[in-house]
Amino acid sequence: MRNFLVAIAVAAAVLASVVHACGTETDCRIEDGTYRIYVPGTPEADRPGAIVFAHGYRGTAAGTMRNENLRALADDLGVALIAVKSFDEDWTIPNAPSAGTRPERDEVAYYGRVVSDAADRFGLDRDRMLATGFSAGGMMTWEVVCNDSALFAGFAPVSGTFWDPVPDTCIAPPATLIHIHGTSDRVVPMAGRPIGPTKQGDVNEALAMYRAHGGFDTELPETVSGNLTCNARLNDDGDRLELCLHSGGHGFRTAYIRRAWDLIFSPG
Repeated sequence: MRNFLVAIAVAAAVLASVVHACGTETDCRIEDGTYRIYVPGTPEADRPGAIVFAHGYRGTAAGTMRNENLRALADDLGVALIAVKSFDEDWTIPNAPSAGTRPERDEVAYYGRVVSDAADRFGLDRDRMLATGFSAGGMMTWEVVCNDSALFAGFAPVSGTFWDPVPDTCIAPPATLIHIHGTSDRVVPMAGRPIGPTKQGDVNEALAMYRAHGGFDTELPETVSGNLTCNARLNDDGDRLELCLHSGGHGFRTAYIRRAWDLIFSPG
């Protein structure tokens, strides 16, 4: 009997290790994709929140995990860092130059599977998750907020929006969205640029669409935070739509993500 109980305990331990056998160095496998995750040794709570970061063109989840500044931000906030991964070398985004020429998937549905799997597997708080991403990852962030905004408490795309044409409206309810961009960005300019048979979308056009979609009518005073100059509007539900500009080019700082996190989860 004792040997039988020992065998059960060993089997349970092995099963637990298999369930959690992924992290910063190993892919977490889900239907139609993978992701990687870093959970700080001292999380902020029993069920910590998470920053979900989308890489740029030809990036990887492994590359995101090698970003020491992002991991340090997760440590500082006491939250998980989830690195999502495109299905192929780039995200499946409507009107992208490669659309219809390579393997594709429903990326928004993939995001939903990542959130559910990570929350269940690692005990994360689904109500304290921020979606962000850089360049093509910023474009992916816009796609998620427009199509399934309930997945996250807020969105902070950096240096990327829709491919042209910008949608007339969004199908998902409005949410807090903080867009960050460099005025000297030549890779993804504010007005977009032609690439192959298509063109990057115009950021101001996307913001105007989302302002109308969400009823962001209450204008707030302009603020300065580090190298960012920000102009925000609120809607009647308290959601925030904000454009933060810096004078630099195509790049991002973790301070931008930290500011967005603080505005959404620690306002005031």
